Amino acid sequence: MIHLDKEEQRFEDEIDQLVPVTGKKKAEIEAILARARKNRAISLRIAEYDLAGLKKRAEEEGMPYQTLISTILHKYVTDQLVDKREVYKTVSLAREAAVDFGILQSEETHPPVPADGKISE
Repeated sequence: MIHLDKEEQRFEDEIDQLVPVTGKKKAEIEAILARARKNRAISLRIAEYDLAGLKKRAEEEGMPYQTLISTILHKYVTDQLVDKREVYKTVSLAREAAVDFGILQSEETHPPVPADGKISE
């Protein structure tokens, strides 16, 4: 059996209620998608150290470095780029609250995440 998250299950449950988009609304959506697919070449100055790091990360990810840069920029402008340190900070605060409310017994069973976000093995 396939496990669906809440949003996927909602789509599955409401599939019969969906109606096709036609006319003016369809044209608007298609125009938005067409603009989103357009790429534009730009020139960019970047520190050699950063470029070398990007190329290394891109190689590790198995993609061209320009694609990696484009992906990072897209995630940034669409608020999808996540600061790992902020996530760890939030998790640490949630753990503290869980202990305060008696949901977790102690921080000893769940050590706090360091501020630098690096977790030792």
